[in-house]
Amino acid sequence: MTQSDIKPQQFLRSLWYFALHASALRPGTLLRKIILGEPVLFGRTEMGEPFALRDLCPHRGVPLSAGKIRQGTVECPYHGWRFKPSGKCTLIPSLVGQEGVEPSKIHVRSYKIAERNGLIWVYMPDETQPAIQAIAPPDLPLWSEAKPTLIEAQLFPCSIDHAVVGLMDPAHGPFVHKAWWWRSQKSIHAKAKKYAPSHLGFTMVTHKPSSNSTLYKILGGDISTEISFQLPGIRVEHIKAGRNLVLGLTTCTPLTEDETEVTQTFFWNIGWIAPFKPIAQHIARVFLGQDRHMVTLQKEGLKFNPRLMLIQDADTPAIWYHRLKKEWVEAEAAQRAFVNPVQETTLRWRS
Repeated sequence: MTQSDIKPQQFLRSLWYFALHASALRPGTLLRKIILGEPVLFGRTEMGEPFALRDLCPHRGVPLSAGKIRQGTVECPYHGWRFKPSGKCTLIPSLVGQEGVEPSKIHVRSYKIAERNGLIWVYMPDETQPAIQAIAPPDLPLWSEAKPTLIEAQLFPCSIDHAVVGLMDPAHGPFVHKAWWWRSQKSIHAKAKKYAPSHLGFTMVTHKPSSNSTLYKILGGDISTEISFQLPGIRVEHIKAGRNLVLGLTTCTPLTEDETEVTQTFFWNIGWIAPFKPIAQHIARVFLGQDRHMVTLQKEGLKFNPRLMLIQDADTPAIWYHRLKKEWVEAEAAQRAFVNPVQETTLRWRS
């Protein structure tokens, strides 16, 4: 597969994107983010209700995030217009009653959001056409009381496509992440992993971690891991070691066409890890930073519009990603059900 087969960067709509961690949104606060090139205001009322609105006042275009929450509404800092979490205007202070303006007929676009296990997801609709199928927020294999125990987020200077392809690449580990606690070029050996189609993506089915993955060994016991990917850019690794459970969630949220926020969120039920959390945080920061460094280098080369290549089998997950994107766009345009193009198979490569 060559560059000519890959469609240009395109934001996928009618899907759920990771927005932020619930702990970042305290009651009575407002927070602004750019997602898919759109200004989005995230807020939480004094009663704890989370909501998301387009971060523009329809009156003069001032960011509503510069205002404040008053009595369960967002107050614009310019003229005091107030909006409910639903987006409906409830008050225009300047009105004297003779203008013929009905505040309740004025709306700010609202976004559907979901708060689960300390994560806030936002649904980014396609305003040009209705969604053909209802997509639920990502269903993570977490225990009910699970909350994030470690978070690392970095801004990648690249499109979501390059961020996703780089993070799912199974062959770059010994080169990009070479370390005594992970892998080295001397540890490269042949691997074979079974893959199967799954919800909006594919899964590397449950298997024992590779022998050159040192970090897994500290969990002890009979270790197994399952790694899944789903659109628009969600990778989940579920690790089991006896009763010990670790879930690593990596999300790619496109802010603009050439900036992507990559967030790693870890959940675990292992009490003895707590004293070592600062070390784990450092490792996560270094690990993700190595991926960020590589796409930064790649950005320099892409300025010259080179003809890129994707090869079998190491790049097959990347090929699948582009096919999944293409199928999603075509299915939405044709107003038909999405058909997963991934077929069950075993991939082989050396890393």
